[in-house]
Amino acid sequence: MRKSKSRQRKRLVLIDGHSVLFRAFHAYPPLTTSHGELINAVYGFTNILLSVIKDLQPTHIAVTFDREKPTFRHEQYEGYKAHRPEAPEELVSQQDRVEEVVSVLNIPIFAVEGYEADDVIGTLVKQARKKTKRLKGKGREDMEVVIVTGDQDAFQLVDGKRVMVYTPARGKGKANLWDAKAVSEKYGLKPIQLVDFKALAGDPSDEIPGVRGIGPKTASQLLGKYRTLKSVYQNLDMIENQFGKSVYEKLVEGKESAELSKKLATIVTDVPITLSLDACVVHDYDKQKVVQKFRELEFKSLIEKLPNDPFEQMVQEEMFSD
Repeated sequence: MRKSKSRQRKRLVLIDGHSVLFRAFHAYPPLTTSHGELINAVYGFTNILLSVIKDLQPTHIAVTFDREKPTFRHEQYEGYKAHRPEAPEELVSQQDRVEEVVSVLNIPIFAVEGYEADDVIGTLVKQARKKTKRLKGKGREDMEVVIVTGDQDAFQLVDGKRVMVYTPARGKGKANLWDAKAVSEKYGLKPIQLVDFKALAGDPSDEIPGVRGIGPKTASQLLGKYRTLKSVYQNLDMIENQFGKSVYEKLVEGKESAELSKKLATIVTDVPITLSLDACVVHDYDKQKVVQKFRELEFKSLIEKLPNDPFEQMVQEEMFSD
């Protein structure tokens, strides 16, 4: 891939590979090569990846993946995702092929055992923001970070228009780019408050318990009034008067669960990994090798979606230059 000269603003796109792979597997019907290899998830992932590159025009890009080992959250709480069905073998078996596609496109892959892809992304976002703030004083432009995922947990990382979430199109729906304003309009809370919301209301999809008896409506009202979980517990006496004795008692009894739930819901930003922005620059890539890989996978329809190689890009720039 080649960085566009016409684009001045820097944009780092971080793709949650696990989320996109899972979405692709369930969106596409079983599809096999002429040799009988199942590749529906590989095809869907590749199609989404190429569409993301075309639509978001990143100057920098990376993909993150989960690894099989349990995460630190499972160690903190045995019930975390305990009843979620294991990923089907038909999906797991395709991840290596997906990583082959990502690598041949010259896109770096980040994954750390014991952490979820969300945590890796959170860490990369933090490091990217820190690096670009330092560079900005040297005449460099600030950098946008766009997280590509179908997992709404990533909304907690949204920061104005500097860090946004892009949810790929699903079915006949449209892709969406979420900044802080869009998140607040949807949830009635600031992105940073979404973790405290889960600490109070829980999250059935991840089996995060929250405070027993406190539902989404009450959690939203509490945070609308007191902003943070810490402030909620600092103002229990006032809450008893304003929300009633029942809510007060539930909060008192559920304090330990609320604190645990917040830890489980919080995307960590200190994963032992180092971001090199230079490694994430949208590099030139060997189009011949990619075409060969696509032919091996029988992705004939996707070959035309590949970004231009250096020679094609040079020709286009000459043709359309003033």
